[in-house]
Amino acid sequence: MKRIPKISDTEWEVMRVVWARHPITAAQIIAQLAETDPTWHPKTARTLLARLVRKQALDYEPQGRLYVYEPRVTERDCTAAASESFLERVFGGSLKPMLAHFVERKRLTRHDLRELSELLEKRGREKQGKPKEG
Repeated sequence: MKRIPKISDTEWEVMRVVWARHPITAAQIIAQLAETDPTWHPKTARTLLARLVRKQALDYEPQGRLYVYEPRVTERDCTAAASESFLERVFGGSLKPMLAHFVERKRLTRHDLRELSELLEKRGREKQGKPKEG
C-alpha cells in the first residue's frame, strides 16, 4: 500500500488548490490562496510547496523559470488517511462513539441522518452478500 504523508492544516489548503487545478504553477497556487485569504504570504506558500514536495505529496517540473506542480497522492487517499488517524486518536479507532458524538451534539440535519441511514443499510446489504439496490 502506498504511504500517505501526514499533511498539516495549512498544507491541506495548498493541496486543495493543487487537486482542483493541476497542473498548476506556483504563481497560480499563490494567487488562488490569496484570493480566498488575503493574509497568505507568497514566501509561506513557497515554503509549504517545498515541504509537500519533500513529503512526496507533490511533484514538480521546471518549465523555464516556472515550476509546475502535480499531486503525487489523491485527495481521496489523503482524506481516508486523515480520517483513520482522527478516528484512532480521538475515538480509539471505534466508529460508533464518533457517530454517536455527532448525532448527540445535533451536528447532523434530518437530511444528513436520512442519508447516513441509507448508507448504513446499503453497507449492511453488501456485508450480507445481497445485491445492491438502485
